Amino acid sequence: MRKLMLGNEAVARGAYEAGVTVAAAYPGTPSTEITEYIAKYDEIYSEWSPNEKVSMEVAIGASIAGARAICSMKHVGLNVAADPLFTVSYTGVNGGLVIMVADDPGMHSSQNEQDSRFYARSSKVPMLEPSDSQECKDFVKEAFEISEKFDCPVIVRLTTRIAHSQSVVELGEKVDFTLKEYKKNFEKYVMMPAMARKRHVEVERRMAELRDFSNNTSLNRIEWGSKDVGIITSGIAYQYAREAFGDASYLKIGMVHPIPEKLIADFAKEIKTLYVIEELEPFIENQIKKMGIKVIGKELLPVIGEFSSQLIKEKILNVKTEIKVPINEIVPVRPPVMCPGCPHRGLYHVLKKLKLVVSGDIGCYTLGALPPAESMDTCICMGASVSGAHGMEKARGKDFAKKTVAVIGDSTFMHSGITGLIDIVYNKGVSTTIILDNSITGMTGHQHNPTTGYTIKGEPTRKVDMVKLAHAVGVERVRVEDPFDIKAFEKAVKEEIEAEEPSVIIALRPCALLKGVSYEGAQVIRKDRCKMCKLCLSIGCPAIVDKGDCIEINEALCIGCKLCSRLCNFNAIEKAGV
Repeated sequence: MRKLMLGNEAVARGAYEAGVTVAAAYPGTPSTEITEYIAKYDEIYSEWSPNEKVSMEVAIGASIAGARAICSMKHVGLNVAADPLFTVSYTGVNGGLVIMVADDPGMHSSQNEQDSRFYARSSKVPMLEPSDSQECKDFVKEAFEISEKFDCPVIVRLTTRIAHSQSVVELGEKVDFTLKEYKKNFEKYVMMPAMARKRHVEVERRMAELRDFSNNTSLNRIEWGSKDVGIITSGIAYQYAREAFGDASYLKIGMVHPIPEKLIADFAKEIKTLYVIEELEPFIENQIKKMGIKVIGKELLPVIGEFSSQLIKEKILNVKTEIKVPINEIVPVRPPVMCPGCPHRGLYHVLKKLKLVVSGDIGCYTLGALPPAESMDTCICMGASVSGAHGMEKARGKDFAKKTVAVIGDSTFMHSGITGLIDIVYNKGVSTTIILDNSITGMTGHQHNPTTGYTIKGEPTRKVDMVKLAHAVGVERVRVEDPFDIKAFEKAVKEEIEAEEPSVIIALRPCALLKGVSYEGAQVIRKDRCKMCKLCLSIGCPAIVDKGDCIEINEALCIGCKLCSRLCNFNAIEKAGV
């Protein structure tokens, strides 16, 4: 049976066919759909973990217990999970362990263009990289075989274009994988220094065996064409190279670590001009040059952003791509904005009005940095808002803390904000943390988290009470406020930043896109009452439009949250049809 599948969907199918028992992940674009699709297979236990480190540790535990296990994350999530990654390389596995990581060249939804291939090299873990959806499925299955054969975890690297593009996949049958026997073995799984020293020897032995394997596996293959030009490539860059060069010879590398050095050397001997085409860093190129092989790569191709066949043609073949269809009009710039009815909009109106320094975090609310809100000063990584605000206080004193707040989402707070809050309390800080509780993990597509009360399969479960949690870590000043009640919320912020102790404000209002959220309907502006003060425009709602001579509300976009009507001092905004 054949089916058109996203790369992420094909990964899930590969996990199913490989007989996976446990799957864990924290949602992060472009990897999110992997575990969402896995959750559709009732044979596999799947979960949203609080963060990527936990998800990897869950998968490691399942592997040691004898199951085949998979965890998935985006590239910056691998930073969070790096601690267990480096150690599980030493311990090895029992049941197969596959770690999916999705890089984001072009930074479509990320704060950097990290190249995760370097993690494979640093942790001494093999890495595979598929080039289409069929390979996504097949490589995952092969990864489990490699994992168990060589007693090690295997990383499978995707990029955004592979994760989110579709191609035809030939489906297979689920293997009948039986849990492996669990045996107590502290010398293998307890990484105290004495045991770790012995395991490091095993890691080096394993890497030598994997180098031989890489030279002989069908994951790496030569496609002979004209020997005037040879291309060494992997992943999505293989597709771009085939389209750009046509009848050349290709060495397609599916196992990017360790690379097949003998196969590369044999290929290079037959080629007149040799290129390496790879997105981001010269990971493969530098290793080939270290072998003493002349190759052309990053002197022509960029280390920034995504590639395309057009880019390769322009940079290497000097072929300019002509636009055949004339563009008569300039396409307007459409920057990302918070949705109509977004609960974060009222909060940012207050923070901007109070002219506070805002230590920000990762989520939909990061858009609060953009005009017209312009209310976020920093955004570093998950959880950094809370600890960053504490650092600002310790650098500039308590008076600075009285004009500083941290903002963090409910899911991000569960991910890595709790420890920052503990740090504030323990080290006698006075910073104010605002938790933006929109009742879901919004930015990645409405996944549940420990605060929502539901699992990945939608099953009811216990949920974290953030008020009790904040009290439990030592915060005595905790309050819940509606960010759309502008006056009350402003009063709450003023009171908490003046307090001589840590405080938490939970800004509680659900995401407007949740199924259970409904408002009364679109609003309209009464032109006879409107004074053109434009205060309603300050919240940046895309439904409110400045027509020049008047302000209008686009009823097709407006959901009727009434935030704008609460701001209007002239009662000029009311429900449509009244």
